[in-house]
Amino acid sequence: MKNIFLFLLIITLFISCSKKEEKFEAFSTEAFAYDLGGSWEVNATVRIKGFTQIEDKESGNYAATISLIVDLIKPDSTKEPAKFSYVHTETSKEKISDVGLEAQFELDSTYQEGIYKLIFHIKDANSENQTSIETELELKK
Repeated sequence: MKNIFLFLLIITLFISCSKKEEKFEAFSTEAFAYDLGGSWEVNATVRIKGFTQIEDKESGNYAATISLIVDLIKPDSTKEPAKFSYVHTETSKEKISDVGLEAQFELDSTYQEGIYKLIFHIKDANSENQTSIETELELKK
């Protein structure tokens, strides 16, 4: 009986102390373009969570490094890979729950009105985890 009680106590402690690992994922995408008269300024955002954070024991800060590559798919389905790329580093005194990533780039006058697609390719540099998410972008005067 004593052994069963001890076993149940150890299992309970193990389960209650184990961390729930959050899935690395992207969410809440937005994309819009401003007509600049002869070109377009594109602004796009995506939020991510579940990335690995490194704790600096001396400062107590948490740090995350995330890379973002954005592919552009034109209305005729042709693909422009890596239209935008960026490496984002975030540091905080507290654990970081989620991060917003932003892409901003210009499209010249050869880009006609229509529905485009942006594909966000996101990679966590600390864990090598990767994810992708898509959103639509409308160019309209």
